[in-house]
Amino acid sequence: MSDETDEDRFFRELGGVCAELRQAFPRHVGLSPQRVQLLVRLRRDGETSHSDLRRALGLDGATVTRLVKEFEAEGLAGRRLDPADNRYTLAALTAEGERAAAELERAHQAYQERLLDGVTERERELVLDVLRRLRANMTSQEEP
Repeated sequence: MSDETDEDRFFRELGGVCAELRQAFPRHVGLSPQRVQLLVRLRRDGETSHSDLRRALGLDGATVTRLVKEFEAEGLAGRRLDPADNRYTLAALTAEGERAAAELERAHQAYQERLLDGVTERERELVLDVLRRLRANMTSQEEP
């Protein structure tokens, strides 16, 4: 007999699905989650400093530098010193990188559509309502 409560089961399932979702698309396209995040971030933000990428993606500086250098070697990105402050390095997608990122975003949209196959609009709204309520409840729990 299990001592797991309904609440335990709910949060275990929710957490499991969230963890799987973070990994599923990168695995589907054969890229690491960090490579996917970096490509998308550079496409959305344009030329960005390594330090801003580190903060935005929650990665350490060495990982950002390694990924940008990999993209550079593959012809997907370029780097240059920030002309306003040469202590910082800026990264930007090349035309080839822009094409790769655009294709990645198209693939992601199609992937999301397949994941939602058979899920009605009403069911989606219900899940969103529950997630909003959870977020509101967390916020209220954090207040003194």
